[in-house]
Amino acid sequence: MPNGDILVAESNSPKTDISTLKNRIANFVMGKVGAGAPSPNRIILLRDTKHDGSADTRTVFLDHLYSPFGMALVGNDLYVANANAIFRFPYHDGDTRIDAPGSKVTDLPAGYNHHWTKNLLASPDGRFLYVTVGSNSNVADNGMQVEEGRARIDRLDLTTGKLTPYATGLRNPNGLAFEPESGALWVAVNERDEIGSDLVPDYITSVKEGSFYGWPYSYYGQHIDTRVSPQRPDLVAQAIMPDYALGPHTASLGIAFSHDADLLPDTWRHGLFVAQHGSWNRHPKSGYRVIYVPFADGKPSSTPVDVLTGFLTPDEAHVHGRPVGLTLDRAGALLVADDVGGVVWRVTGKNE
Repeated sequence: MPNGDILVAESNSPKTDISTLKNRIANFVMGKVGAGAPSPNRIILLRDTKHDGSADTRTVFLDHLYSPFGMALVGNDLYVANANAIFRFPYHDGDTRIDAPGSKVTDLPAGYNHHWTKNLLASPDGRFLYVTVGSNSNVADNGMQVEEGRARIDRLDLTTGKLTPYATGLRNPNGLAFEPESGALWVAVNERDEIGSDLVPDYITSVKEGSFYGWPYSYYGQHIDTRVSPQRPDLVAQAIMPDYALGPHTASLGIAFSHDADLLPDTWRHGLFVAQHGSWNRHPKSGYRVIYVPFADGKPSSTPVDVLTGFLTPDEAHVHGRPVGLTLDRAGALLVADDVGGVVWRVTGKNE
């Protein structure tokens, strides 16, 4: 927030997915790595009154929400993306709690929610909100009718309230950020399951308006997924290859560009941080870390570097934590939300 306060969504799935044997097994396995807790449905405010890099004030900022995830402040309006709708709340600098009722701005695809997280990012001029909406299944398992309005990034015009598709064919888009040099919109996307431990790579990519990325008919460009029927060769021919592969089943979620990371080494000041929540269905496990992807001329330029590890024991028997959201605080430190450890970590250079 403008005064340095940090908002943290305490949330989990609304548990409205279709009950199938496959889903029950998946939920059981994900519960083993800390993903099964009930949703608290609230937003917490953290404040560092002593300016020592540690939050010493914690208050419930908003509650009685519905699996909240994305948040964006535009002027004095705080937008919150629940799993089923975007709401707007009045905010004044320094508020520690909002009691005013929010007003619904627009509905979002809901019903059941295989991928329930809806993230938000405001455009630099404050005219638009970009909204991520994940698919309702792995590869259109229940038909395309129930995928209407999903697997895409939408753009909400805050003047007219009109919600329109910005990019489509993205199985589960999550982290959003603008690259500071080019101004391009970037997103982290979780790709499909059940075709082995080494397919399909999750990715980060720049996003152009009107682009199509293949889901469910093809992956990583025009590699056809033979499980999907009927196929759409017309759409596959339009599918764009993403910019940068992150490895299979990493569950890459939050992203943050590092140009304002003043408290981190210069070698980490020209790229993108990515939070990898970690696999639940891969052997060996992947993710469970925060990485840094170097950029040059607005594009990834080298292999990723580990920033934060140790969330998984060497024998993979125990999970200590799973990184989710990333942001930079006002001083230029990297903040990492860990939804299994129940911690927000603050990462700085050694000589802070």
